[in-house]
Amino acid sequence: MDIYQRLGLKLIINCAATYTRLGGSIMEPHVAQAMADAAGCFIDLSQLQAAVGNRLAEITQNEAAYVCNGAAAGLALATAACITGDDISAMMRLPADLSGLKDEIIIHRAQRNYYDFAIRQTGARLIEIGHAMETTPLDLESAFSDRTAAVFYFAGKHLNLKTLPLATVVELARARGVPVVVDAAAQIPPVSNLWHFTKEVGADLVIFSGGKGIRGPQNSGLILGRADLIHAVSLNGPPVQRIGRPMKVAKEPIIGLLVAVETLLQEDVETKIAGWTARAKGWYETWRALAPAGIELAIDPWGEAGQPIARVIIHFGPAAPLDRDGFIDALRTGERQIEVVVHGEHSVALSAELLQPGEAEIADARVREVLTGASISVREPSLAPANAD
Repeated sequence: MDIYQRLGLKLIINCAATYTRLGGSIMEPHVAQAMADAAGCFIDLSQLQAAVGNRLAEITQNEAAYVCNGAAAGLALATAACITGDDISAMMRLPADLSGLKDEIIIHRAQRNYYDFAIRQTGARLIEIGHAMETTPLDLESAFSDRTAAVFYFAGKHLNLKTLPLATVVELARARGVPVVVDAAAQIPPVSNLWHFTKEVGADLVIFSGGKGIRGPQNSGLILGRADLIHAVSLNGPPVQRIGRPMKVAKEPIIGLLVAVETLLQEDVETKIAGWTARAKGWYETWRALAPAGIELAIDPWGEAGQPIARVIIHFGPAAPLDRDGFIDALRTGERQIEVVVHGEHSVALSAELLQPGEAEIADARVREVLTGASISVREPSLAPANAD
C-alpha cells in the first residue's frame, strides 16, 4: 500500500460498512488481475457490454443484464429507460424536454433518500405516496396516471417499515402495465437477491452496486431484469452520446464486475456471514464486560442497509465518560484509522464484515483502550493484499 503512504494518507480499518466514502469493499486479487488483463487491449465496448450482459443474465437467472458505473448511475439509466423505451427521439430530449412523455416516477414518501436525485436528474418528477407512518394500497392506486413511467422501490429492512410490501407494489403496478424498479444497491448478501427481486417477486428491473457486497470494482453497478428495458438502458447509456454518456463504464470494470459476480456465486457466503456474526458476538461479550457506567452494548442482527450482517451497537448515555463523537474521534487516532457507523444521536455500530487479516485484533484492542483508558499492545498486520500468498 506504498502508494497511499507516499501521499501521506492513513490506511483505514473498516468496521463501518461498504460506504463509497471509505472505498466500498476490497476486490479479490484475481478480480483486480482480470481488470489488469482487460486493460492491455482494445475491444468494441458495445459488443463487450452485450457479451458480458448475456453471461451475467445467465448466471443470475435473469432475462438480461447491463453493467453501469455504479448504482446511482443505474437509477438514472433505469429511469431514462422507463421514460423513453426504445424511442431514440425521446432519448435525445432528456433531461430538458419531457413534454408528451411519461415523466412521473412513483416513490414511497418513507423511502425518500439522498440517492433519488439520480432519478430526478433525468428530468423525471417524483410522485410521493403515503407518509412517514403508513402507506396503503389506495395511496399507490391513486398515484397512477397516464404519465406514470415507473414505480421505484428502495429495498432493505431499514426502508420498508412504513411502506407497502414489494409484492403488493408489483401486483398493483403490473395491473396498470407500469414497471417496478428496485434499488438494491447494498442488498448483497444474500446472494439470492440477484434473482429474488426479479424472478421471485416480479420486479421489472433491479439495481446493485458492484463495489459493495459483490466486491467488484467500486465504480461499477449491475442492472438486471426485463430484456426490453435493459435494451432501452443500453440505448440511453454509454458509449453513445445520450443522457448516460457522463456515466461511462470502461472495459476494465465491466470485466471486473463479471469476474466478481462469477466468484460470488461460487462462494460459501453463509459460512462467511456466520464468521462475521461470531466475531461481533465475541466483541460484544468482551466489551460489555469492561464498559464503564453509562455505556450500554447490544447486538443488532442487521447491517446498516438491512442486510443479514450482525453488528455491535455501543450506546453512550448521559453518565458515560465520553460521548459518541469522542469515541469516534478516539478510534481515528493512531497509525491505523478505525471507522464505525453513526447509529442514531448517541450510538455507534461496528461490523466485522470488511476486516482484513489481523485487523479484528487491532479493532478489539483499540475499542478496549478507548472504553477503559488502558494501553493495549497488538501487532500490526501485514499490509499485503488480501488473500495474497
